Amino acid sequence: MSALLNLEQVDAFYGSAHILHRLSLTVQPGERVALIGRNGVGKTTVVNTILGLASLRGGRIRLGARELPRPRPYLAAQNGVVVVPQGRRIVANLTVEENLLLGAANGRKGPWTVPEIYRLFPILQERAHTPGTALSGGQQQMLAVGRALMANPSLILLDEPTEGLAPVIVDQLGQIFNAVADQGTALLLIEQNMSLVVRVAERYCAMAKGSVVAQGRVENSPAGLRDLEAHVMV
Repeated sequence: MSALLNLEQVDAFYGSAHILHRLSLTVQPGERVALIGRNGVGKTTVVNTILGLASLRGGRIRLGARELPRPRPYLAAQNGVVVVPQGRRIVANLTVEENLLLGAANGRKGPWTVPEIYRLFPILQERAHTPGTALSGGQQQMLAVGRALMANPSLILLDEPTEGLAPVIVDQLGQIFNAVADQGTALLLIEQNMSLVVRVAERYCAMAKGSVVAQGRVENSPAGLRDLEAHVMV
């Protein structure tokens, strides 16, 4: 079976700035992978390269069996890869439900519909006709996840999904990410909250200076947590 996502020896740039250096990374169907590392090592650039927002100048990107010599956001969506972006990017002046419906614009069929999203996030149904940007930070993150699920993806890229959120909301999101993964959706979790990583991920890839420098299984234990935290501090 083909990997859902395969980055092979990728070099990526913003203008003349060389950010990713021969980076290799795979995510298999149904897998839960965490991409970890301190700020500035290029984790978000991995997402931006898949979307074509950073310039791919070396290596290969495959989504399933399809190679993307010129990545673009619509190509990722067409191939079942969606992003919950850093900062959530809820569309202003649209209601909660209108924001959700944007996620279905690619027309992919699958189990995720508005009623299913409301079952997963009851608070969104309560606020369905409220402007999306009027929600709390945690509710906006739920909306961003729901919008991504509406695309019925095979793989969700979660870029710092718990940034700035209270611990109780982080706990709720961890449960939701596991519930989504249990239904067969693969996750690439870009995260610095290592307690969430050990609760959600099966495998980690640690980045430093634009490359993956270590990877392994995630051990859900105090020792495993210390190991992950050591990689983030590199």
